[in-house]
Formats: sequence, C-alpha cells, structure tokens
Amino acid sequence: MRTALAHADLFLRGGGPFLPERVASRPGWWLPLMVVAFSPIYGAFMGSYEFASAERLLMMTYSGVKVPLLLFATTALCLPGFFVLNTVLGLRDDFREAMQAVLAGQAGLSIALASLAPLTRFWYFSCESYRAALLFNAAMFTVATVAGQITMLRYYRPLIRRHRRHRLMLMVWVGLYAFVGMQMGWMLRPFIGDPRLPVAFFRQEPFSNAYVVIARLIFG
Repeated sequence: MRTALAHADLFLRGGGPFLPERVASRPGWWLPLMVVAFSPIYGAFMGSYEFASAERLLMMTYSGVKVPLLLFATTALCLPGFFVLNTVLGLRDDFREAMQAVLAGQAGLSIALASLAPLTRFWYFSCESYRAALLFNAAMFTVATVAGQITMLRYYRPLIRRHRRHRLMLMVWVGLYAFVGMQMGWMLRPFIGDPRLPVAFFRQEPFSNAYVVIARLIFG
C-alpha cells in the first residue's frame, strides 16, 4: 500500500518516471493499476448511503466493483474509434503515448475520487435525501473528472508540441468519453442504491438509453 501511495504521489506531481517527457521509462502498467487500487474506494463509499442493514454491505461491494468497471469499459469502447481517427490524421506513430495520456487521465480521476470519498460519507451523515445524494455524487464525479482531464492534458502537451493535430484528438477523446460514459453509467446503475428498492447489481431494464430518458424528462 505504501508503494502504491508513493507512486501515486510521484504521478500526481509528474515527477520521477512519471515525467510526461520520459515515455520510455514510464511504468505504464502502474496507470491501470492505480485505477484498480483507488476507484473502488470511492465506489464503496458511494454505495454506503443509508447504511442501516447488512444488505447494504452488498451495495458497497457492488459499487466498489462497478466504478473501475465504468472507467475501463468506457475507455475500451472509445478506443477503436480513437485509434482509427489517430491513424486517419497521421498520428498513429504517437498512439502509444496518446494511450498513456488517456490512462493517466483515468488514474488521475481515480485518485481524485478516492480523495473525495470521505466528503461523500460526511454528506450522507448530514443529509438524508436520496436526491441530494445523487446530486452530490454527480458533483464529486465532475470535480474528479476535471482533475483527470488536467492530468491527461499534462501528458498530452508533448504530443501537441510535436503536432497540433493532437489537440483536436484530445478534444475528440473528451467528447467521446463523456458521451459514452454517461450511457455506460446509466447501464451500470445503481451505484448509490435507492433505499426503497432491494439491493441489486443492475437496475431493471439496465440497457435502456440515458439520452432518451433525459429527452423525455425535458420534453415530456
């Protein structure tokens, strides 16, 4: 655990082997490992809402599993299109570095989420509203996502200096990831668990469309 925290500290400061310019010596396997190590922490705290029975322990376990699953599944779905667009724009030779930048963003997001977990538990203690819990977790994910994007930009800067078209691919990735991530999060719900419903890994009709639901809410 101490080693993981030491690597996380170096990573956040962009020091040592995690310097953006040190591609060859960068321990790329540490990036997905950090996602696996830190994102379940927030997931478990997120699932601890209304922790009034032993059954809720199962909700904490489910959420702890589903947060890294959300991040990895969204990344995996976005990668083929991202790879093809990099190839079309003549950036395929830099794809390994671009992929490491993407993973760095996921690792940064995961560490930020873990750091916000105690705030989420404190909010649960302070507010009994399920709707408020949903909104608070959405806010925490927004904050962590900003941290992840800043981290990814740090690793993308050497690529952008090399070729300006990488800036376009960075924007494409952010848009694509946000679009797919919202639907993936909807499919993997619940993460918090409505206390009026039984604990379950998936909600009924897990494969419905988030954007259709949002459109119905807006337009009736």
